Amino acid sequence: MQKIVTHLWYDKEAKEAAQFYTSLIPNSKINSIRTIHDTPTGDCDIVSFELAGQPFMAISAGPFFKFNPSISFHIKCKTTDEVDAIWAKLSKDGKVLMDLGKYPFSERYGWVQDKYGLSWQIIFAGNDPIHQKIVPVLMFTGKMAGKTEEAVNLYTSIFPNAKVNFISRYDKDTGADKKGTVKYAHFTMEGMEFGAMDSAHGHNFTFNEAISFIVNCKDQKEIDYYWGKLSADPKSEQCGWLKDKYGVSWQIVPTAMNEMMVKGSKDQVARVTQAFLKMKKFDIDKLKKAYEGK
Repeated sequence: MQKIVTHLWYDKEAKEAAQFYTSLIPNSKINSIRTIHDTPTGDCDIVSFELAGQPFMAISAGPFFKFNPSISFHIKCKTTDEVDAIWAKLSKDGKVLMDLGKYPFSERYGWVQDKYGLSWQIIFAGNDPIHQKIVPVLMFTGKMAGKTEEAVNLYTSIFPNAKVNFISRYDKDTGADKKGTVKYAHFTMEGMEFGAMDSAHGHNFTFNEAISFIVNCKDQKEIDYYWGKLSADPKSEQCGWLKDKYGVSWQIVPTAMNEMMVKGSKDQVARVTQAFLKMKKFDIDKLKKAYEGK
């Protein structure tokens, strides 16, 4: 099981969106669709899927959080024709943020919000090897602009298998972006690639719960560790969710609970669901007792 998994929150469209995305990219598939009942937002569809072999999760859980470009996804392409083909499908009924064209960093690139509001940066990789086709990119805006390097250093200090691969900085003041701030950073955590950047322009968006990162934990010690290192906003702690000091949302989840929810009977899943809905940080022993009916 991959340690860190991207999680997407939809109003009602999780199944539809997963089917759409898996149709775009080779080596993609839906692994499972299940429904949990009697949550505060009603019945919720949970979809597990892969894009280019990379795991994602999506949930339909009500119109509470909206996607915005503070977290987007690079799609690295081997040919310009592949860029154009993916662009044509993602841009239909969507919103173009940067026109598809030639840029100093790529012969073929464009940034678009798809019809569900999710942001994608589609890029021709040229001769660069593609180790991970889809890379989440965090944009630090507003009060967090200028904190990218600090955040990257924090994240890579928390996860044991992590490193900063490179940081590209603005070499002079460029509009709102100041010299020395991060134009683009590339880092790896637990085998998963990430990107990050500063943007001091007048954006009207920042991080929210629409996109979060699940951290799969083998035991209570790991849950306690990541919760203690990442949680910075007690008001946002609920059902294994937390927000870090920059506003990025994480879910600290025991792998044991995943197994319970997949393998359990209808009654067992219902008991575990009701148990975790009352929790902030997950307690594995209490979840197991609920599963066993104790």
